[in-house]
Amino acid sequence: MSEEILINVTPQETRIAFVENGVLQEIAIERQRNRGMVSNIYKGRVSRVLPGMEAAFIDIGLERAAFLHASDLDLTPEEKQTGVEVTPPQIQEILRSGQELLVQVIKDPLGTKGARLTSEITIPSRYLVYIPSGRNIGVSSRIESVEERARLKALLQATQEEHGIPGGFIVRTAAEGASDINLLRDMLFLHKLWKDIAERAQPAAAGRLVHEDLPIVLRTLRDLVGEDVEKVRIDSRETYHRAAHFAERMEPELLPLLEHYTGERPIFELYNVEEEIQRALERKVPLKSGGYLVVDQTEAMTTVDVNTGGYVGHRTLEETIFKTNLEAAQAIARQLRLRNLGGIIILDFIDMHEPDHRLQVSAALQKALERDHAKTKVCAVSSLGLIEMTRKRTRESLEHILCEACPTCGGRGSIKTAETVCYEVFREILRLARQYNAKQMLVLAAQSVIDRLLDEESTALAELQAFTGVPVRLQVEALYTPEQYDIVLM
Repeated sequence: MSEEILINVTPQETRIAFVENGVLQEIAIERQRNRGMVSNIYKGRVSRVLPGMEAAFIDIGLERAAFLHASDLDLTPEEKQTGVEVTPPQIQEILRSGQELLVQVIKDPLGTKGARLTSEITIPSRYLVYIPSGRNIGVSSRIESVEERARLKALLQATQEEHGIPGGFIVRTAAEGASDINLLRDMLFLHKLWKDIAERAQPAAAGRLVHEDLPIVLRTLRDLVGEDVEKVRIDSRETYHRAAHFAERMEPELLPLLEHYTGERPIFELYNVEEEIQRALERKVPLKSGGYLVVDQTEAMTTVDVNTGGYVGHRTLEETIFKTNLEAAQAIARQLRLRNLGGIIILDFIDMHEPDHRLQVSAALQKALERDHAKTKVCAVSSLGLIEMTRKRTRESLEHILCEACPTCGGRGSIKTAETVCYEVFREILRLARQYNAKQMLVLAAQSVIDRLLDEESTALAELQAFTGVPVRLQVEALYTPEQYDIVLM
């Protein structure tokens, strides 16, 4: 499977498109005014300890205090040395208000929630992740070869002993087949970087940024460029040179993949990326067979509903449903990546009576999710025929980055009908007539409401005027939303 990465750079934002076999699979956006903070290291100060929540709020210099849960606190050295699980102490025994500590962002602020922190610092490179307070060497589960896992672990242990490098390491998937020289270079680089961070942190004031992770372009080169990537096309000369310099210093094998795109057509038009982004903001996703998905993103979870739509199949109903669900499984995996949907996700496939069909659809979904860079967990089909899954969320979804709540409906996704608003107007006229001695009332409302008051509700309005004894005038306000109205006493 061939993969290309397209990078579009403007002064305001950087957009990165991951394209597989000519089809957009994922989009990442970083805006200059709102850069992501994941992996940044801060000198924090405890502003409040919450024993009932086993958590603390930490001031790291942002508008909202960040959140540190007890499960994200670094273990004590004794626990790490013995490897034996002991009952952790209460959070109020470890942290107190005003205490300063080094913390790292593991999740950007999302919606009304502050950033999520950990006190166990990790520093990634191309092949390794360094854990200064760690004691063990772990190898990515995606490296399946027993011999390769043993080679990597033995090499790191020997290098640690030879160079006296403390701490723990995690070997990343990209390290499979990497040379001894590259792994040694990564280990020494990470150790030196941590020493620099620790030195800078010592005199730093609370709330200060101590170490900032790489910008999104260089982060992509470090973390996501693998064997399948054939080209990384960048439409900015300055960014291309910066990426080439980074690759030359840190990852020379990436240099041949980099290309400065100078074509007249915008780079995102090469694979209709702009159109795909617009489609990813729509609620309804058509399937090739004629079926469709309906994606609803809420505060608590995301739901995906599968429908046969215009697909009628050629054999039995069960076969039609099975084929639609198989196609939907592929489409869902792509939509989750494309929209960057995270947290709890409920998938409502069309009911299947054959147990074997349910297993095949679940297996197809899991296989399609294997290429997802985010960690996912898929549960078995529930008794209600639903598949529950989770997808790790570290940044805002595409919709939350590009959109805001509709000012007309307030984010509900629906608005009151003109009929409903007319009846609200009637009740308000009645209430005001009882409370005040008005000679006349003026109703200001949207065109659709005024039209209905003059047409279908004209008889009801005349009867209301006769009942209250107060004449009512109507006036269209072009800037009013369909739900908005005012009644002026005259």
